[in-house]
Amino acid sequence: MSMNWIYWSLLSALFAGATAVLAKVGVAGVDSNLATAIRTAVILVFTWIVAAVTATPSALRGLPSRTWIFLVLSGLGTGLSWLCYFRALQLGEASRVAPVDKLSVAFVILFAALFLGERITWTRGAGGLLIMAGAIILAIER
Repeated sequence: MSMNWIYWSLLSALFAGATAVLAKVGVAGVDSNLATAIRTAVILVFTWIVAAVTATPSALRGLPSRTWIFLVLSGLGTGLSWLCYFRALQLGEASRVAPVDKLSVAFVILFAALFLGERITWTRGAGGLLIMAGAIILAIER
């Protein structure tokens, strides 16, 4: 199996880490919802430019309705997540907020098992528990 996914995942983690620090500075003294809207507008323009450059012109028209439904629902979930994340960054330290946000990994393991039929192996279960433990330890640090 190709390991290409790991490189993209590591880049995603790198950019997400930088994003947390940049967002913490950017949200200072600004309504967190407005900050989220600004960030989202930048992402919207950026991703449409990338899609326009890389996708075929007919790709948008050929999407099945099921794809639209799940991508819209995913987008709503992302929006809600970002609104909560920016509010949390405004109220807390980035080094504590980001690890708690990464509890999403444990939720993905659980949801993938429940809804996608993916197996929870002992390594996935142990990894999810370690992520949960790490997030809790960092969150309760005084």
